[in-house]
Amino acid sequence: MDTEAKHMERDRSSTPEAGEKGEGSRSVRSSRPSEGLGRRLSVMSWRSAGLLGAACTVVVLLFSQFVVQPFQIPSSSMEPTLQIGDRVLVNKLAYRFASGPQRGDVVVFDGTGSFVQEGLEENPVSAMTRGVFAALGLAEPAETDFVKRVVGVGGDRVVCCDKGGRVEVNGAPVDEGYLHPDDVPSEVPFDIIVPQGTLWVMGDHRSHSRDSRDHLGEPGGGMVPVDMVIGRADWIGWPIGRWTSIEGADVFAGPPEAERMPGGAHG
Repeated sequence: MDTEAKHMERDRSSTPEAGEKGEGSRSVRSSRPSEGLGRRLSVMSWRSAGLLGAACTVVVLLFSQFVVQPFQIPSSSMEPTLQIGDRVLVNKLAYRFASGPQRGDVVVFDGTGSFVQEGLEENPVSAMTRGVFAALGLAEPAETDFVKRVVGVGGDRVVCCDKGGRVEVNGAPVDEGYLHPDDVPSEVPFDIIVPQGTLWVMGDHRSHSRDSRDHLGEPGGGMVPVDMVIGRADWIGWPIGRWTSIEGADVFAGPPEAERMPGGAHG
């Protein structure tokens, strides 16, 4: 009986230990698959987030390319209408289904061949990188891109200045209330007829703007081809405190329409 009792005591004392070891080993074995699954889910989550981010970027770039593009204002040439650092939203569909640019419109255009000499090259990699960031409004635009106000369209005769120091369009004086308060309409006299398919453009801050006046003696006479217009600046989207629409100037409703002449001249 004593021997049998001793065996029973050893069995009882060894059972919990064996049970603990067994349960411990089972818990270790069962935890490994869950850890592996967690790692796989984590990798899949990062991968999904990356793919989603790439897809969103592509959508934004396509939207910017064909519909509305942010444009960062790099200079003071359009003050007070536009300030340095403003992000304007350029409507690329503005002239797609309607008439071309009108007097008073604020437009963004590619100045290659009119304001900038053709043939200027940029490193392809840096150009692509800058283009992507510029399309998102995170970088200044290319040096060939400009923002100005349309003062004359094809066939218009634009003169400066009349006896009152104002710009005349087709014989009618224009009271340009949007000009910088320290400026006069122009310190450079001119008398031009805008050729068909082109625009005469000027900045609102005339003393700080290199515009059509600065290219009078060059090929093209300072005129911007309509087909080089990227779009119309319709809104200020950033900073938040400057959210507003950019209206065309009503002062250009007064000048009469000019006879549409095939050519143009400047003097």
